[in-house]
Amino acid sequence: MKILLLLLLSTTAMVHAQNTISFEPEMTSPKAKLSQIEWLAGHWKGEAFGGIAEEIWSPPTDGSMMFSFRLIDKGAVSFYEFGHIIEVDDTLLLQLKHFDGDLGGWEQKDETVDFILVKVEENKFYFDDFTIERISDTEINMYVEVSEEEGTSNEITFNYHRQ
Repeated sequence: MKILLLLLLSTTAMVHAQNTISFEPEMTSPKAKLSQIEWLAGHWKGEAFGGIAEEIWSPPTDGSMMFSFRLIDKGAVSFYEFGHIIEVDDTLLLQLKHFDGDLGGWEQKDETVDFILVKVEENKFYFDDFTIERISDTEINMYVEVSEEEGTSNEITFNYHRQ
């Protein structure tokens, strides 16, 4: 009975495995170029947080891919994000800022939320607690580790389809 329970628990853990990786102080970012993730360029739409999530990514130009994000909930913009992935020191860095629906900023004027690149696979880019996965030419997933009030965290999946 114990063996059956252990097998069931380990199988359940594999099915619910995390899709994000945290950057630890002893880690170094792998070498990467924007040309490796240029498939992300385009207009993407999906459902998240009970509303419609939309992202628009520019093609890579001069070491940068910029993006805009908005979440529409109950007929109004809940919040925006604006940011970019940039090439820095032979690797990639994802930076963003959040804004309310009325463009009131969440972060201080000179602050950004930074996601350091942790690992690269053929169709997955693991930034610190933020993963971008290419499913096909018309579908991507983004996984974000979100902190909860009780000190715990929860991984949120954004499933997008190319528009």
